[in-house]
Amino acid sequence: MNLQAAPFPPSLLIAAWVLAAMLLLHAAMQLRWLHLQQHELTGWFGATVAVLALWQLKAGIQPGLSYHLLGATALTLIAGRQRALLSMAVILATEAAYAHGEWMALGLCWLVCVMPVFTTAALLQLARKRLPANYFVYIFFNAFAAGAIGMWLVGLLNCTLLWLAGVYGFGFLLEEQLPFYFLMGWPEAFTTGINLTLLVVYCPQWVGTFDDTFYLR
Repeated sequence: MNLQAAPFPPSLLIAAWVLAAMLLLHAAMQLRWLHLQQHELTGWFGATVAVLALWQLKAGIQPGLSYHLLGATALTLIAGRQRALLSMAVILATEAAYAHGEWMALGLCWLVCVMPVFTTAALLQLARKRLPANYFVYIFFNAFAAGAIGMWLVGLLNCTLLWLAGVYGFGFLLEEQLPFYFLMGWPEAFTTGINLTLLVVYCPQWVGTFDDTFYLR
């Protein structure tokens, strides 16, 4: 999901950088850095490295259009929203450092790629308030469903930006690109659900949003 800077006006790219910096600063200030436990750091850093490795398995057909699993939903469930936002910035910066992205477009790319983070956090709050406190609700709704929805939103937003910038026509994006993002939603959901299932069974202390007393009381 690495957008190129050339098609977009500099004002939009700068505004995206400013907004991204403000959100990242707010996320960093919300964290209690000195109170993070070792198991929290292990889950957070391990998930960040795993998602970065996952991003290396990608396919790019057209400029600005690349396909790979996001891992943002799993990262949010493991580390929480604030830490997931920081991790996504680190992942994108690493991609840019190795010439897999452009620094000028980094803010815009980050705003697109963190949509699943906010979506997952919102769905988690919704499930806790409206749905039964059940292990299967957490896995199938907050992991499987949220993973697929996050991928679809990123694909829709990515194609919308490319269309508004005049990079590709509406018909091409609708018929040739959006279906691929729709299909990518299913492996994203499966990968997220399977990995979260294994983690909450064998290493629940690494999953920051899973509470034994809430889901298994």
